[in-house]
Amino acid sequence: MLTRADLWSLEAYAQQRASFRVQAMARKRLRTVPVGDHLTLLFEDEMTVRYQVQEMLRIERIFEPQAIQDELDAYNPLIPDGHNWKATLLIEYADVAERVARLRALLGVEKRVGLRVDGFSAMYPVADEDMIRASAEKTSAVHFLRYEVPLDQRHALREGALLAVGVDHAAYAEPWSWLTESQRLALLQDLHD
Repeated sequence: MLTRADLWSLEAYAQQRASFRVQAMARKRLRTVPVGDHLTLLFEDEMTVRYQVQEMLRIERIFEPQAIQDELDAYNPLIPDGHNWKATLLIEYADVAERVARLRALLGVEKRVGLRVDGFSAMYPVADEDMIRASAEKTSAVHFLRYEVPLDQRHALREGALLAVGVDHAAYAEPWSWLTESQRLALLQDLHD
């Protein structure tokens, strides 16, 4: 969990931003998993969340203690706690009309984006960590998901088991595909016994 002590002041962040941005973007690239052509999972960790908070404080020129705490309270739930993965799901269609139509057709897709450790059955998100933004008519273009990883699967991953992602939704079925070894190792860092 991030606290105010973990953050730079606006002035200090201005000095550190270029180098920290390079680190954060490299981390995000390693933790970004495309799922077909229009869905992307970005697996969050303390660095990706810290970067997001620092950027929000910078853009909004937030420096008051309570407002900083409000940002931390909003983003801290996205940091995994050792037995789960937390991911931002992005649904992306460049054409606005197509996006509107697809978000209607993809209602509930956020519950059907699965992860599977080789040799085990699929895990689906146990919670949508964000505010309810979907409606009865359409899903949201952004969701914050949590995947609880059972201890036996954490052990299997430590022993080299592969990890796959897939989607089981009538309007967007994506067969299981294995994450790269670099991605698997990056996500393994989030898990503890």
